[in-house]
Amino acid sequence: MATGCPMMQNQKMSDHPCFGGDHDKAGRLHLPVAPGCNIKCGFCERKFDCANESRPGVTSKVLTPQQAVERTRLVKLHMEREAEKSGGGPLLKVIGIAGPGDPLANPRTFETFELVKEAFPDMHLCMSTNGLLLTEHLDRLVRLNIHSLTVTINALTPQTGAKVYEWISHNGVRLDGEEGAAILLQRQLDGVRYAAATGMLVKVNHVYIPGVNDHETLDLAVKVRELGASMMNIIPVIPVGMFKDVEPPSETTIDMVRNQAELILSQARHCKQCRADAAGVVGKDIDLEQLERRLVS
Repeated sequence: MATGCPMMQNQKMSDHPCFGGDHDKAGRLHLPVAPGCNIKCGFCERKFDCANESRPGVTSKVLTPQQAVERTRLVKLHMEREAEKSGGGPLLKVIGIAGPGDPLANPRTFETFELVKEAFPDMHLCMSTNGLLLTEHLDRLVRLNIHSLTVTINALTPQTGAKVYEWISHNGVRLDGEEGAAILLQRQLDGVRYAAATGMLVKVNHVYIPGVNDHETLDLAVKVRELGASMMNIIPVIPVGMFKDVEPPSETTIDMVRNQAELILSQARHCKQCRADAAGVVGKDIDLEQLERRLVS
């Protein structure tokens, strides 16, 4: 499926540290403005006041859209000053919304993007979503000129999805089991297809859970490539929630699976499973609490 000029796609990927760009030279900032979620993943435990855990779904605090703009300004200025001191260094390039819930289930997401776009027109905007509401909000994301999109897909069949997801909330109705998983999967696949067709850069995240969904990982790579995804990110399950007793895959296993999947679709290999309020260079996050305390003092 055609998704636009390959040269343009490659340029867009090089501009984003999570899509294969030089993550030592480009900073990113996740704005935690989206606390609500419309699905319950078995491996997810959202926390809104946690400074200690480093994983998706966790933030020290949820921000308002106005606070998000101020944080963007603070981090941008901090990185510019640090780069000036060192005679050159990473600058803030990408502003993303990745939680701690699902961005598309929170109206504040769109208000935040509007404000950030107005205040910082040169920043790339990106978003992560579970995909349940993607098709119905896609036109709005296109109008916002969202640079890149990550859709997390953890199953390729409703049978497996029923083991991964506890429930989904669809049109105000809570659905569990294969019924809910089937609706979620179809909307995820449709979302990837339609988003890629707009020329948007699309990455598919996949939480690899041994004994649960590992038998579908490579088939998923084939499917999302057909739909127009540019990249896949296979990440090991973090043993929390319903999967707290699951043995996470070893680095050797993840490397092997990524090597196999790379024969199908480009693979992300430096993902750090960032928090919903991550800031700075991937793997070298800024201490936001310290930075904000310094500002107050």
